[in-house]
Amino acid sequence: MSEAATAEAKLEVKQASKEVKESENVAEKYSAMTVSKNSEMNMGELSSVFSAVATHKPVKKQITFVEDKQEFSRFPTKAGRRSLSRSISQSSTDSYSSAASYTDSSDDETSPRDKTQVNSKGSSDFCVKNIKQAEFGRREIEIAEQDMTALISLRKRAQSEKPLAGAKIVGCTHITAQTAVLIETLAALGAQCRWTACNIYSTQNEVAAALSETGVAVFAWKGESEDDFWWCIDRCVNTEGWQPNMILDDGGDLTHWMYKKYPNVFKKIRGIVEESVTGVHRLYQLSKAGKLCVPAMNVNDSVTKQKFDNLYCCRESILDGLKRTTDVMFGGKQVVVCGYGEVGKGCCAALKALGSIVYVTEIDPICALQACMDGFRVVKLNEVIRQVDIIITCTGNKNVVTRDQLDRMKNGAIVCNMGHSNTEIDVASLRTPELTWERVRSQVDHVIWPDGKRVILLAEGRLLNLSCSTVPTFVLSITATTQALALIELYNAPEGRYKKDVYLLPKKMDEYVASLHLTTFDAHLTELSDEQAKYLGLNKNGPFKPNYYRY
Repeated sequence: MSEAATAEAKLEVKQASKEVKESENVAEKYSAMTVSKNSEMNMGELSSVFSAVATHKPVKKQITFVEDKQEFSRFPTKAGRRSLSRSISQSSTDSYSSAASYTDSSDDETSPRDKTQVNSKGSSDFCVKNIKQAEFGRREIEIAEQDMTALISLRKRAQSEKPLAGAKIVGCTHITAQTAVLIETLAALGAQCRWTACNIYSTQNEVAAALSETGVAVFAWKGESEDDFWWCIDRCVNTEGWQPNMILDDGGDLTHWMYKKYPNVFKKIRGIVEESVTGVHRLYQLSKAGKLCVPAMNVNDSVTKQKFDNLYCCRESILDGLKRTTDVMFGGKQVVVCGYGEVGKGCCAALKALGSIVYVTEIDPICALQACMDGFRVVKLNEVIRQVDIIITCTGNKNVVTRDQLDRMKNGAIVCNMGHSNTEIDVASLRTPELTWERVRSQVDHVIWPDGKRVILLAEGRLLNLSCSTVPTFVLSITATTQALALIELYNAPEGRYKKDVYLLPKKMDEYVASLHLTTFDAHLTELSDEQAKYLGLNKNGPFKPNYYRY
């Protein structure tokens, strides 16, 4: 290197050192002025500091990788990471001890039927996933109570009278935090309860544990087998020293089991309350055949169930279920909704609002005309089966989507059911040697054809929203309050009021349920004057519509 080049290099190093020193001086001066609470700066001094920082040229420093490697080696090992994760988790959840058991228990593959569990009261009359989850489930129930104020209000109003004293209710419904609020309301009104699940995927394990801890005999857990499902129903019904006199059913499986296996017990039932299309259909079949030996209340067709739970609940929960399971983008997707009843109407409205192209299939010309007037094209499923991205069934029927149609669906299509029963999609036909089932995540399966085509099946064709997500608490409060009133009505009705048939909830009760929920919105009803009431031929306190009125 020439002497001139050497001198120039030395000059650059000297200049760089000077700039570093100036930078440090600026930083020290700025830090001293900002940290000192008592120091005062005029605008000139502040301006000079920012000017110096802005005009300073940063010096490039050589990165030393040795130190980085040393830092990297300080990261914990795999065992250490588990320990660190656990310590962080525990330190951030010290307020409740159940969190660890709640998380860890999900990996326990032992069947609850093979476990011996006892609650804090010494009772073992239950079968749930893990009784240690009870504290966590109690918090879930407390959250639900906050949005079920009408049901809590009913509980407080009737608690002193105990209108269900002596009632022994056996229930078969979805076991969620919202259902737990209903069960505890029935218990507060004097009833003894034994409960099981109407769906093998919808049970919230922690909630089932919380109910069992309070003394409710619960037999249910998420992910039951078919054999487990019927075993749980049998354990609820068949127990020494306890005989049910009321049934609360969702789907008709409990009613069917008792009718077939315990006919003598079934004859002593004072009333059945049923809330699903499928279950109501079964009750009407029994009634038509002259085999229904107890009065039953059809809650499904009550206005407060049809117009709120079926419509508004499904309008929100269909999107939640699909998003959680598939992360699908709805905009531009072609969707066919089979059935345009209240559930179908809710699903279609939600999907249309997010930009989906929605088709409807229907057998009823009135519902089909409603779909047309709402802007949906009514088609036969075979006309669009090859092009649609998502198929949603909500008819209450069987074999709505057949194997032949599944064979013709395009690669990546999603198939799911929003009806109560798992009969709408012909899932059984997919369990053949030539098709491969691949579990993607919980409640999501790829069904793979020999040519590589994949169809995404959700919840194995069972009810999507309660199997794969949750549903709006407020809407369930409306249904739960309706169920509670129906049970009270049937249990306390004088002999002869209800014969061995299926009845609708009295209109006055529907209106009462609605009025209890209006306070949530600070809504104020207009009152009829005496002249107006006389003109319409109504009682000022209701009912305000005849039984034949269609809302």
